[in-house]
Order: sequence, then C-alpha cells, then structure tokens
Amino acid sequence: MGVNNHADDRRMTNVFERYLTLWVALCIVGGIILGRVAPGLAKTLDSFSISVNGAPVVSVPIAICLFFMMYPIMVKIDFAEVIKAGKSVKPVGLTLFINWAVKPFTMYGIALLFLGVLFRGFIGPDAVDLVKMPFGLDLPLGAAHGAGTVVLHDGVKMLEVPLWRSYLAGAILLGVAPCTAMVLVWGYLARGNAGHTLVMVAINSLTMLALYGVLGGFLLGVGRLPVPWEALLISIGAYVALPLAAGYFTRKWIIAARGPVWLSERFLHVLTPVTIGALLVTLVLLFSFKGEMILANPLTIVWIAIPLFLQTTLIFGLGYGLARLMKLSYEDAAPTALIGASNHFEVAIATAVMLFGLSSGAALATVVGVLIEVPVMLLLVKVCLRTRHWFTGAVPR
Repeated sequence: MGVNNHADDRRMTNVFERYLTLWVALCIVGGIILGRVAPGLAKTLDSFSISVNGAPVVSVPIAICLFFMMYPIMVKIDFAEVIKAGKSVKPVGLTLFINWAVKPFTMYGIALLFLGVLFRGFIGPDAVDLVKMPFGLDLPLGAAHGAGTVVLHDGVKMLEVPLWRSYLAGAILLGVAPCTAMVLVWGYLARGNAGHTLVMVAINSLTMLALYGVLGGFLLGVGRLPVPWEALLISIGAYVALPLAAGYFTRKWIIAARGPVWLSERFLHVLTPVTIGALLVTLVLLFSFKGEMILANPLTIVWIAIPLFLQTTLIFGLGYGLARLMKLSYEDAAPTALIGASNHFEVAIATAVMLFGLSSGAALATVVGVLIEVPVMLLLVKVCLRTRHWFTGAVPR
C-alpha cells in the first residue's frame, strides 16, 4: 500500500504540477482566442460583482475560482506542526527574514529598475492603463491621485495610470506574497525536509494576515500607485483568512470522522486538480481580457518576465548561500531557499484583480509570475540536487 501511494504521489506531481507551464501556455492561447471570438464574455462575467458605494470590489466568478485555489492549500496545513517549528529556529528564522525583510524590497527595486527605467521605452513611455478606483475613494473627474488621473470609462470612474506602473504594482504584489503550496512539490522533488516545508507554508500563511496588507500598501504607496487599504484588508480576509478557517475546520472534521489517512490519501488527492482547475479557469478569463494588448505587443510578457526571473534567482541564491553559512543540513537548506524564491501567486492574482481590475496590467503581471515560476523553480530544484554535497545531511541518490 505504501509503495502504491508513493507512486500515486509521484504521478500526481508529474501530471499536474510539473506540467503546469504547459497548461498555463494552453490557457494563454485559449484565452486570447476566446477574447477574439467572444470579446464580451470576460466583461460580462466580471460584471457580476459585489459593489460598495457604487464601486465594484469583488468579482464573484473570479472570487469563486480564487477561493478554490486557496482552500485546498489550507486543508493541507497541520496547525499542530506550527508549534513544533520553534525547535528549528535557524531555518524558520532565515525563511521569515528573507520573505519579509528582504524579498519585498528587492522585488520593488528590481521591478522599478527594469520596468520603470530599462524597459520603459519598450513598454511605451506614454502607454496608460485603466485601473479601479481605490475602495471608498470618490474623486471628481480630472483629479490626480498618486500617479493616476480620474477618468470616465464606460460610465464608471477609473484611474488612468502609466502602464509600466501598473506592471510594477503586479510585481509588488508578487514580492509580498511568499510561499505557495507548490513549494511542497519543489521541496519533495529536491528531497528536502517535508515537515519543515509544511510548517513554513503554515507560518507564512499566518504571517501574511499581519504583514501582507501593510507591506503591500506601503510599497504601492512608494510606487505612487493608489493605496486601497480597505481593499487590501478585504483581500486578506477573503483570500487568506476565509479559506484558512474553512481549511482548518474541514481538516478537523475529516480527521475526527474518517481519520488522517483518509484525509491524505483520498480527500487531498481530489482537491489537487480542483486547485489547478480553478487557477486555469482564472487564467483563461485574464488572458481573454488582455488578449488584444498581448497581440498588439507580444513582447510585453518578456519585459515583465525578466525582472521576475532575476528576483527569483537572486532570492534563491541569497537563501541558499545563507543556509550554507549557517551550516544548515541540506534537507533544511533546500526548502528554505525554495520557499523564499517561490511566490504565493494565488493571493497575488486575487489581490491584483480585486484592487486594480481583471483587465489591469497589474493582474497580467501576476499571471506572468505563474507562467515563469514553474520552469524556473524546476531549474532551481535541479541546482539543489546537484549541490547537495555542499551541505551536511545530504540524502543519498
């Protein structure tokens, strides 16, 4: 039974997570085609939204998809293990330091350099993007807010901001969203400490409740972008706290009723395709809405991907190098570096869509983060496996 379960886990990993780049690529193509064939579909779906003071705050179809991205991640978290994490002070401390004291600021700096300076001419120095008005803000037409100007679009007040700043906003939201459930896959492939990886997923999810809105709002403000504090807090509640609570009670109920073996071998396996299916549906909607812009300037994805790639490799190298200096075992060093390098793109996409709109450049930038994360993280896993001899406690081949 144990051998079969292991084989199932490996096959599940190969089919879903390891080929996620292919599915994402197909969704990009499918979304662009859908946008050309039925251009009003995404707009119609996004019109089903929850509004506050006349401003659309939550797109219901997207919110449903994003909840089902997050919920399975939260069900996997064993909260009892979080308490035990205190025994591993060095890897936990290093991970938290990189994720919250370093990563958000290096992402801001690198993205600003490339998108705002080096690639600004390619993106279009005068190109603009229309984003949602910050939640609760009502300014007259023509008023300035940050780097934006209030304009009327299809009868709705929007902020017109430089396009490169909208991309910068998406990069910021990726930079302050550390550690996705996918890191469990990266740690598994790198033969790292699965317990440490799971604990850090839990700790980062809990830490996000306190720091995601604060750091995200601060860096968006530094970037002269609208700082929708209320919407940031709503996004944390909707896309972290709500699925976290749902996952906690689901896990507790299933373990009490059916036991932990049934949870891990039956229930979680069912949820894996649900998570990725929800992600892919969201991507189809995003690219159907942005298809015209991508076809007009197909290099857009390249300009966004380059700083994201550099950020990922920089953070990985920093985490891996510090882990070696701190004399961590390989089993702790590998997931520590991989956790820092990866992004919680589900929350980043959710927040970008919620704050700036489904059609915003910020939402597109977070989707590019999904596109490059899988191949880059698989490359970094190979780097880990080939450098195991640098550390003590390396697992045999």
